[in-house]
Amino acid sequence: MPDGFFDDPRRLAPRRVIRTELRGGAFVLRSPEPLAPAARCVGEWLERWAQATPQALAVAEPAAPGSPGPWRQLGWGALRRQVGAVAQALLDLQLAPGRPVVVVSDNAIDHLVLMLAAMHVGRAVCSVSSAYCRLAQDGNSRIRAILHTLEPALVYAASATAYGPALAHAGLTAPVVFSEGAAGVPGAVAYAQLAAARETPAVAAAYAALTPDTHAKYLLTSGSTGQPKVVINTHRMLCANQQMIAQTLPFLDQDKPVLLDWLPWSHTFGGNHNLNLVLRTGGTLYIDDGRPLPGAIDRTLAHLRQVQPTVYFNVPRGYEMLLPALEHDAALARHFLGRLRMLFYAGAGMPVSTWQRLEAVAARVRDEPLWMTTSWGSTETAPAVTYAHWRLAGPGVIGLPMPGVALKFVPNQGKLEMRVQGDNVFPGYRGNPAATQAAFDDEGYYCIGDAGRLQDEADPLQGVVFDGRVAEDFKLSSGTWVSVGTLRLKLVSALAPHAQDAVITGHDRSEIGALVFLGEAGRALPAPQLAARVRQALRALKDEGAGSSQTPTRVLLLPDAPSAAAGEITDKGYVNQRQVLMRRAAEVSALYAVPADPRVICA
Repeated sequence: MPDGFFDDPRRLAPRRVIRTELRGGAFVLRSPEPLAPAARCVGEWLERWAQATPQALAVAEPAAPGSPGPWRQLGWGALRRQVGAVAQALLDLQLAPGRPVVVVSDNAIDHLVLMLAAMHVGRAVCSVSSAYCRLAQDGNSRIRAILHTLEPALVYAASATAYGPALAHAGLTAPVVFSEGAAGVPGAVAYAQLAAARETPAVAAAYAALTPDTHAKYLLTSGSTGQPKVVINTHRMLCANQQMIAQTLPFLDQDKPVLLDWLPWSHTFGGNHNLNLVLRTGGTLYIDDGRPLPGAIDRTLAHLRQVQPTVYFNVPRGYEMLLPALEHDAALARHFLGRLRMLFYAGAGMPVSTWQRLEAVAARVRDEPLWMTTSWGSTETAPAVTYAHWRLAGPGVIGLPMPGVALKFVPNQGKLEMRVQGDNVFPGYRGNPAATQAAFDDEGYYCIGDAGRLQDEADPLQGVVFDGRVAEDFKLSSGTWVSVGTLRLKLVSALAPHAQDAVITGHDRSEIGALVFLGEAGRALPAPQLAARVRQALRALKDEGAGSSQTPTRVLLLPDAPSAAAGEITDKGYVNQRQVLMRRAAEVSALYAVPADPRVICA
């Protein structure tokens, strides 16, 4: 971006922060800028753009794989009309009060319309990862347990063929709606029947009754550090968070964003941050049915040859999957990066090597440097707490608190645990008062479980650095704490481009080890050369002088990719450390076996 973009307060908010010292080494960071009034509810955005720009493109979805059909498109006016019809149908069904509409399939226009319709008339909606239904095909009953917890008033899925079998064994008493194949399922309702309803004044009356504290969504936590919980998302949370972003990135209101996005609406990154960004600004969302997985990434690449986003959101794994094509196809890179205002990553830490490769690609096809940035937050914070709204030299800094947020740092196990307060913070976990009480400290701050530190203790304006999850960190048998998130990034960067990801081991052991998932380049390298490369990386980390807490001594290479079906990799594309360690306990034991396992590479 040109330097003027970063210096213009009409485009990006200036960096400002206030630090308040507390007892015991704790302190609070907050923006001096007050939070401006936010929308009453999510539906206000839809109503606004349906009136102001009814013909402008709101959302588009691609034709099915292998189909030559064009993108299905809806303008803002047409989107509002469909939302009104489905909202009326939901009222006509006289669904059980206090229960959510649950969606168990992937991002799509019908999914979006149903989601917005439910929220428009005060019905909370919960989008559940479609992976749970895929797992159910293998005898996994987790979707049954999730639906039992949610107690849905209505369940929707795109296809009866794909999702019907899992739902048939879920013991549902609520009506089930399918966009395709409903006629073949006894008692099921066709989505087209909902869409054919005629809106009456009852929709406007229900909409007028909404308050900022009305439940808008229920989202399941990722479960990366335990069992998923049901997070209440109110309209206040969602609208306040978008107002925070608006005051931090004012350029989004001047240049309506165009997104091509795959991130699932069952997670807060795709479903709240990205989708609500389009809804608030009146931008355009192209739904990407690709994924950062072998084979599925080809769909994303095909869409990037058709669509030119102005802002782009992904997880680090997603960029790593895109990079080989971008590095070898200048025309694709030029089309993708040509009019980007912002390239954004979140969901996991980005390795330095990935950042540098993206910079190198951009330098070859753009006259201006590419602005890469990030934010930080969680499902419970709607999601953004901090934003890095300035030019970064590399990954690591997660920004500064946005207007309306207080970010507290509390010493904990040798780190600074971060805690959050603001209108974007959730009121609690649905049906779980014990977990709700445990989630907040005695001052009402949400205990998010992440650690952070200042990039420069003498200058808070340099931003906050993510310092790993407190719950993932562990002690060696010497009593030394290991910072798992920090070490994982260092190891993957040291092994680039041969490693796809890594899981750190060593809990209650004397030495740190790692299970390393090989990337394409690693699998292609002859075994002796690969082993030499790993030893070189381990020696380099040791030579940095970080001590035993940041120096792996042994590595076991895994030629297979992390299994999404087994929960080793999430819908957002990051590795679930806990699940990998549980599922691959035999490999962890091999790392520390005596005599040494021949597969283990030692420093």
